[in-house]
Parts: sequence; C-alpha cells; structure tokens
Amino acid sequence: MAAGGADKFSVLLPTYNERENLPLVVWLLARTFRESGNNFEIIIIDDGSPDGTQEIAEQLEKIYGSDKIIISLPFLSGTAYIHGMKHATGNFIVIMDADLSHHVSLYFVLKQKEGNFDIVSGTRYKGNGGVYGWDLKRKLISRGANFITQVLLRPGASDLTGSFRLYRKEVLQKLMEKCVSKGYVFQMEMIVRARQLGYTIGEVPISFVDRVYGESKLGGNEIVSFLKGLLTLFATT
Repeated sequence: MAAGGADKFSVLLPTYNERENLPLVVWLLARTFRESGNNFEIIIIDDGSPDGTQEIAEQLEKIYGSDKIIISLPFLSGTAYIHGMKHATGNFIVIMDADLSHHVSLYFVLKQKEGNFDIVSGTRYKGNGGVYGWDLKRKLISRGANFITQVLLRPGASDLTGSFRLYRKEVLQKLMEKCVSKGYVFQMEMIVRARQLGYTIGEVPISFVDRVYGESKLGGNEIVSFLKGLLTLFATT
C-alpha cells in the first residue's frame, strides 16, 4: 500500500502475563507500520495480568502516544476481540498473539491488496509455513486437529486454528455476531462462518515460533473443548 493511503490498521493484542514480550512486539509493530507508511494503532487488551503487564502497557502508551497505543481492560474471558473492537478506529483489524510466536510483517497487508480479500489468514500448513519450538506431541495434536477439521467441515482454508489474521472491520464485526465459540474453537468457527457468508479468504504462509517467555495455555481442557466445538460446528453447518 502506498504511503499516505486512507487505510488504517488496528492491531488487537490480547495479553495475559506478557510483560517480557509486550515491549518488543509493540516496537516491531510500530517500526514495521511506520517504515511502510501505513497508519496504525495497537490496542492492548489485558485480562488482569498479575505480572505487571498493565503497567508495561501504560509505559508504552507514554512512549508511543495515546493515539498509537490504546489500553483496554478488564474484559470477561473469551471476549477480548469484542472488547478491543470497541476501541478500534481502523478499517482493517489485525489479530495476533503478543507472545512473539507470530513474526511481524506486512505480508498480510500486501496479500489483502493483491486479491482485495475480506480476510487474510496466516497458515502454518502451506508453502514455506511451519511450526518451530513444539515437541512432537503438540505438533501431532495441531496437525490432527487441523486434519479432522478439514475432513468434517471442508472450510476452504488450510489452517483453522491459527490466530494471526487480518479482517475488514465490518467483516469481523459480522462474524463475531455469528460466532458462539470460545477459546481455540473460536478461530475455527470464524473461518467456517466466513465461508458460509461468502466472504473471500486469502492465505499467507507463516512461521509460528513457540512463545519466547511464559508458558503455553494449551491443556487438556482446551483439547476437549476443541473437539466438542468441532462436533457442534459439524452438526450445525
């Protein structure tokens, strides 16, 4: 996109205990958008982190300015994106993790322009995409979940559980009105509902790197919830 364009990108960053990662991911985002001439804002949506993430966010707001860093808190579990959307002023929304597992780049913006897509989704399972830092068990869980989802739902996208995406704002708003899932199933349902509603989806290969600091939130309960959500979607779509 040319510098000075009318588009504005609102990045939604849900956080929980990310005080070590947050300054770096914000710096990377700000540098990338500024160097490319794209207008942006970063909305930090903290879920009451006890490690001081909120204090770090407040310091970042002072450094970058309140027009670039918006702090949104607290929120009810499972509603981070809805909460953050209330503060978004951009016509495009980027959702990503704050734990440095997602490499900050403009590929999503370029892909959207290339095909005028409603959604651009990061995929670990096409092209030169991949996953780094996971043990064999977690890789098998992720691959297995994605394979089962492809067989049952045929969603028209190769990576259903990833959380690195770009949406037109009005498309994201419409999808969130339709989606009822939470947790890991939410990302999958968003793509399935998008297909139902006829929205166009582009994909960008991404390298997913396991979180640098902190612990993964994936556990047995999330896996059970995912399977239940998958069966619910299969029965209702």
